[in-house]
Amino acid sequence: MANRATKIVAQLMGEDVDPSQLTVVPTAGKSSITVTDNRNGTSKEYEIKDGSVVAQQFWTDSKIRLYDPGYMNTVNCTSRICYIDGPKGILLYRGIPIEQLAMKSTFLEVSYLCIYGNLPSKKQLNYFSNRVMKHTYVHEDIKGMMKSFRYNSHPMGMLVSTVAAVSTLHPEANPALAGQNVYDDKRLRNKQMHRIIGSMPTMAAYAYRHRIGRPYVDPGDGLGYAENFLYMLDKLNQKDYKPHPTLVRAMDILFTLHADHELNCSTAAMRHLASSGVDVYTCVAGATGALYGPKHGGANEAVLRMLEEIGSVENIPDFVEGVKKKTRRLMGFGHRVYKNYDPRAKIIRGIAEDVFSVLGKEPLIEVAVALEAHALKDPYFKKRNLYPNVDFFSGLIYKAMGFPTDFFPVLFAIPRTVGWLSHWNEFLDDKENRIVRPRQKYLGETSHDYTELAARTEVPSDLQSYSTSESKRRGAI
Repeated sequence: MANRATKIVAQLMGEDVDPSQLTVVPTAGKSSITVTDNRNGTSKEYEIKDGSVVAQQFWTDSKIRLYDPGYMNTVNCTSRICYIDGPKGILLYRGIPIEQLAMKSTFLEVSYLCIYGNLPSKKQLNYFSNRVMKHTYVHEDIKGMMKSFRYNSHPMGMLVSTVAAVSTLHPEANPALAGQNVYDDKRLRNKQMHRIIGSMPTMAAYAYRHRIGRPYVDPGDGLGYAENFLYMLDKLNQKDYKPHPTLVRAMDILFTLHADHELNCSTAAMRHLASSGVDVYTCVAGATGALYGPKHGGANEAVLRMLEEIGSVENIPDFVEGVKKKTRRLMGFGHRVYKNYDPRAKIIRGIAEDVFSVLGKEPLIEVAVALEAHALKDPYFKKRNLYPNVDFFSGLIYKAMGFPTDFFPVLFAIPRTVGWLSHWNEFLDDKENRIVRPRQKYLGETSHDYTELAARTEVPSDLQSYSTSESKRRGAI
């Protein structure tokens, strides 16, 4: 513990502190650590509670700030929603293993669990489900706005913009307009959560239909959550159209697996925005924007492109050698949290077979299975704890179901909305939380006087931007 802890880089009164200048050791017989500043020999004991130390104490006692790029070892909240044990490959929602929820539950039941803290009774589930499905209809102004997007707009760009626009329709739920304490009313708070969960698949389906030039389909009657989503995607002129039950169940399980995953980038963004007191729709739009990034929600698309690049089973050995030489990138393996086989990946692999039994086997599945088998036997990958994660097989399922690759993040955003709202709801009730304001490590210029324009010397900079042939023509003199 001492060696790991002393790698913390601290900042003391604006002066960088070398890691060797701080010694951190466990305090014998106590749940605490003792930090010694080797420059002056002063020591301070800090209590360890629930596996962490209150960072604010370092500043209060010694004016030391902890430097942690990417928040790799920073705890900024307490939560009871999701638990991950990376080394053991365990994922729990409210204490229940993800494997049990995926096989025995439904997405709306899991949604209730994540938001309200326990599995619902039959009466509670019926009420919750009815409220969510009631809100699958969206305002006609939203439909009209979505129709104004360019024909080839990226579906995630459409979704981010549309969710943000929904906030303008509900001023009564905007703290900036209705008062900072508006969310103290649990009924109003619940209505926004029910509305957002219900309308996300509708807005996603409209984005999908917009891209392919088909008219929007209103939500169906008497359909389940995932079933209604597929219905809005695919209904044409059939009078009694219903999606295939196997595909519905597969989508429902995928939604369950993606409902929450602790403080990932987008969930952290959700909490960050919530700390400012902004309305919940803007929070969800911001979280969706974070999910848009290729390092987060676009990871399964990267897996698909990798498998397409490999092409066939025969090319796997050469690809693996390229990975070892760091000339090729292995996507869908390894995880920032998991150091074991991602439990979601095991479940998704089983779902894949069900989907392929209906739609036919996705040709790239043979490449994926062979690559997985090769990597799991190779000491290079075993030593580095590189096991398949949730993105490795999910992209293959989505491709087999006919979704374009740029729609994959949207399929991720729909269920993750439940996780975002669960954390938002929890944040509002946590008295310890306050507006998020990380500290910086300033390495810029020291104080100096302003230089008049005529006296300045030119400093090279990356100032140039692209200029099209058209703009050059227009600007020609």
